[in-house]
Amino acid sequence: MKLERLFSQAALVYSISALIVTGEARAQQNDTATYQQATSGTRWLGTADRRFIKVLVESTNLGGGEVDIAEITFAAGSRGRGHFHSSIEIFYILSGEFEHTVNGTSHVLTPGMVGIVRPGDEVVHTVLSDEPVKALVIWAPGGEVARIARSLREYPIDD
Repeated sequence: MKLERLFSQAALVYSISALIVTGEARAQQNDTATYQQATSGTRWLGTADRRFIKVLVESTNLGGGEVDIAEITFAAGSRGRGHFHSSIEIFYILSGEFEHTVNGTSHVLTPGMVGIVRPGDEVVHTVLSDEPVKALVIWAPGGEVARIARSLREYPIDD
């Protein structure tokens, strides 16, 4: 089951990335000096006592701003505030139960489900399960990680 979920996650990331990449992005990818072809991510973001965003893909390792991808762990019982993004935001739930409220409409997401937020939508994220929620989050175009990072601490990926 875990292997099947891993393959599903990889297929989702590959499919979305393939849709996002434009001819200009392909040209950038051919410049080996501007992107990393294999990586464990770029950095962790969090607070003084907790790291909860593992940044996997952003301009520093992609070589362009087409997409940002992160693995986010939401603490059990947490409820976010309503907020907006200037990018499409796609959540793929890896574990836990997550309430994904978009423009006032609630959607309960469980492992293997996808939640989508378009630019201009208001979204609130709430953890419904007694365990943390882990999600793969994709923003297209990129730039959301840089915006989010301004209010958090940064940690090296290898820590």
